[in-house]
Amino acid sequence: MPFISNTKEQRAAMLAEIGLTEADLFSDVPPDLRCGGLKLPEGMGEQEVRNRLAAIASKNYIHLTNFVGGGFYDHFIPSTVYAMLSRSEFYTAYTPYQPETSQGVLQAIYEFQSMICRLTDMEAANASMYDGGTALYEAMMMALRITRRNKVIIDDSVNPIYRVMIHSYSRNLKIDLVETKNHEGLTNRDAILKALDDETGVVLLQNPNFFGCIDDFTDIAEAAHAKGALLVVSCYPISLGILKTPGAMGADIVTGEGQSLGLPMSFGGPYLGFMATRKKYVRNLPGRIVGETTDVNGDRGYVLTLQTREQHIRRDKATSNICSNEALCALAATVYLSLLGKEGLKETAQLCADKASYAYQRLTAIPGVTPHFHAKWVFNEMVFDLPCDATDVIGKLIEKGYAAGFPLSRYYKGMDNSILIAVTEKRTKQEIGMLAEELEAIL
Repeated sequence: MPFISNTKEQRAAMLAEIGLTEADLFSDVPPDLRCGGLKLPEGMGEQEVRNRLAAIASKNYIHLTNFVGGGFYDHFIPSTVYAMLSRSEFYTAYTPYQPETSQGVLQAIYEFQSMICRLTDMEAANASMYDGGTALYEAMMMALRITRRNKVIIDDSVNPIYRVMIHSYSRNLKIDLVETKNHEGLTNRDAILKALDDETGVVLLQNPNFFGCIDDFTDIAEAAHAKGALLVVSCYPISLGILKTPGAMGADIVTGEGQSLGLPMSFGGPYLGFMATRKKYVRNLPGRIVGETTDVNGDRGYVLTLQTREQHIRRDKATSNICSNEALCALAATVYLSLLGKEGLKETAQLCADKASYAYQRLTAIPGVTPHFHAKWVFNEMVFDLPCDATDVIGKLIEKGYAAGFPLSRYYKGMDNSILIAVTEKRTKQEIGMLAEELEAIL
């Protein structure tokens, strides 16, 4: 068909060619939901326009006290983070191919990599990934390239959203994906050790896991290494302020979602995946690495290094199709971590754990509310069983102003009455108490 521009007559000609009218294109939209026109008022002054738009926008605002977790958390974000992100030299920057014009962005990414290494106790980190789920998938593929095997073991205590992504991305690949069922909320060691053999390339685990339970994978790392496999651990970065690091457990690759490091929840993104590994595996690390060097005058400078792993250079032999990075989100994480520092991160993590402990005491004191698992330690999330359907209770609590938790029946069979509740340093003793009172009144 010849090129058709956007005039009324030409649109009609195009529709006639395929035997439709313009109304047919909207036939699936109920008539009462169709827009009959913008109905714009007469011209108004700037102040009037501002007031009108503010009134319209306010209809979308519903304040809910947030107790939802499941991989994304409502942490306090210092105003300095937003101040740095709003600087035009950062928010307009793109891929820093020309180091002579990109030293600020390159240094920021270099500092991000350094902080991720210190946080995870690993030796090398890349310049960030899209999100925690794709980072875990890329880590799996990296481990399979290193071991030259195709068997993967993953426990179902790993975030179910991440597992859906891994199943989707690997559906058409020759990968033997074995999924073990958790044991009392913890990684199922017996099932993993039974499945672990000379064909296994990688074991994928999470700490704290999706249920908030804390584990130590040192024994699994040793067992995997004895079989020639690698261990990948997905972690919650705030928890590393007080928990044993994946590196100390013997993990070979560490990934995670960086949203909790200075990024708002924002209806689902953009977010930030991070990945770190041992130095011996650095040439298999997907994405980019920023390195520190010196210029012709001997002054310190920063450059993109080891780019030969990437699609735009190696084409089909690349280790990843990721040809960009979440630099602005990584900058937020860098500013956030620099503001908190070592002691601030420890204090934030401890506040999360302590407030979760208080919430546990208040909620289990309610008749009919019981812990679903009996793990010895949790971080800031817990699974509770209610005497009725959790989804219905969550809906009623939303009407009271509380986003009370995540209904686990969405991803786990037989957990219709189970709810995952998260508590961060932002939640006050009063808010936790009010949630408990509202829940008890509903039950």
